[in-house]
Amino acid sequence: MMNEDSSAASGGGVKKFFQRLSQTYQSTLDRSTPHTRMRWVFAGFLLLLFVLRIFIHQGWYIVCYALGIYHLNLFIAFLTPKIDPEFDPYSQDDEDEGPNLPTRSNEEFRPFIRRLPEFKFWLSVAKSTLIGLICTFFEFFNVPVFWPILVMYFITLFCITMKRQIKHMIKYKYLPFTRNKPRYQRVNDLAGPGPGSVAGNSK
Repeated sequence: MMNEDSSAASGGGVKKFFQRLSQTYQSTLDRSTPHTRMRWVFAGFLLLLFVLRIFIHQGWYIVCYALGIYHLNLFIAFLTPKIDPEFDPYSQDDEDEGPNLPTRSNEEFRPFIRRLPEFKFWLSVAKSTLIGLICTFFEFFNVPVFWPILVMYFITLFCITMKRQIKHMIKYKYLPFTRNKPRYQRVNDLAGPGPGSVAGNSK
């Protein structure tokens, strides 16, 4: 009985520890949400550490190639609208008009909704870069390979993917950014100074 009670208590303690750790992690993410620039500086710092380790030790090119492909897929999802106009049953039938997405600054404001939101994009980049950095500490992942071939493969894949994405933007006439959001003035500013202030100025 005592052994069962002690094992149950230890199991409950471990469960509480991981729950508290998960809550702390989620709370940290929630606090970092409005600090977009600082978040991306941190992600860039991790990426810089990863690249420096690759160049200094001259290895883990397979890990670097896999990380680059994954980041490219994330970037394409970041540039793609949440509802693809090509498969949207409610989009307009006329290809010349295209879907209701922001195209010009003088049109009605319509925010661009991404398939991969900015915060999830940053979180995936930071996580994957950290995992790639950890992999460089294990010789098991250091597979010998002729790295110029991987560089050529990545450049070719990047050019083909971006060309297809740009063609998709041109075909459906959308921009992957939300710009020229209207700013409204307060009612007091539009109404001008009140009669009391005019009388005070005349004195």
